[in-house]
Amino acid sequence: MAGAILGPVVPQIQTGVGVSESLAGLIITTHAAFIVLTSPVAGILVDRFGPRRPFIGGLLLYAVGGGTGLVIDDFIPLLVSRAVLGVGVAFVYTGITVLIYDLYEGQQMNRALGLRSGANSVGGAVWPLVGGGLGTVSWQLPFGVYLIALPLGLAAIATIPPTTRETGVPTTQNESSSDNSHTGSNGLAAIASGFQRQPALLLIYLLYFGTNAFLYAIVVYYPQLLETVGVTSSLWIGLYLTVNGIAGGVSGTLYDRLKSRVDARFLVLVAFILWTIAFGTAASVNSPIGLVIPVALFGFGVGLVFPSAFIWIEALAPKQLQGQFSSYLAMAGYIGQFVSPILFGVFVSPFGIRGVFIAAALFASVGMATLSLAVLTSLRRSSVKDQS
Repeated sequence: MAGAILGPVVPQIQTGVGVSESLAGLIITTHAAFIVLTSPVAGILVDRFGPRRPFIGGLLLYAVGGGTGLVIDDFIPLLVSRAVLGVGVAFVYTGITVLIYDLYEGQQMNRALGLRSGANSVGGAVWPLVGGGLGTVSWQLPFGVYLIALPLGLAAIATIPPTTRETGVPTTQNESSSDNSHTGSNGLAAIASGFQRQPALLLIYLLYFGTNAFLYAIVVYYPQLLETVGVTSSLWIGLYLTVNGIAGGVSGTLYDRLKSRVDARFLVLVAFILWTIAFGTAASVNSPIGLVIPVALFGFGVGLVFPSAFIWIEALAPKQLQGQFSSYLAMAGYIGQFVSPILFGVFVSPFGIRGVFIAAALFASVGMATLSLAVLTSLRRSSVKDQS
């Protein structure tokens, strides 16, 4: 919701506050910058006080920062409110993640993370339609939707129990031993130690960065691709992007069932295969109907990758630092969204708009090949270990 709900009304915001097009764009991007800047702080506070209170506080900031746009019609105060929204998102994002880690385990955690990913994808499809509809009445009215965070905050106060991080009482022997194994570490030294113990964490952040970069390549450049086949209506363009979100919602909802049958590495490998096919199809198909396929395939892959990344963070990060390591995942994702137009934009001038999707297909195929090699290597090691 944070950025998507205002996307359709940027031109009206520009007129309403009397600024240039580029300055109006800051209304969409400022919150993302503050998510990146404040996510580490959110992670530290979640680790120190538990996820419940930072999550609830984040919802309050979310409502204040987002909802004040209902009554603000001056550019600078509106920009400040978007910064407050970004801080709220950082706390909500990390708080949700660690709450799921603390309240669920095993198959239930897989399901919760899958549903979280599915909700994100469906929200990305629904909220632009809501924002566009409300924007036909007033450019300020879409800001009112952010106030939904207030009843959600009250529901969180009433229903979310304190977790072991908040009470300090471990519920299992494994939790206790995990915590004790790291009691000598703190601050930057503990973070550095975590990366040293589990260098694969960096690959997870790279995966999340790349997934979000691919996602925003679709968001930014797919409308231009659709124009080449005669699809110019904003309504129809929005429906194509809605297909992407719905597909991600479906795979996210099914994630725990898929995860119970195959390892997360295989699910991510399937995602890379789907993305390679999707981007290759986008680069070659010349019909409006054919261009539905790439967004559906890409969305389905996103619903497999996002929960897998969170599962790996939960498994690899030291328990008492999961807030901070989860916050870095949020940073990687939003940085990926920010640099995506720059990363893929360099291919437009020499190769045209389809060059963006040729490049994305090549990047996805490299990821597919790399992951295939890693999976085969791990299978070989497991086979050797079993034989010995």
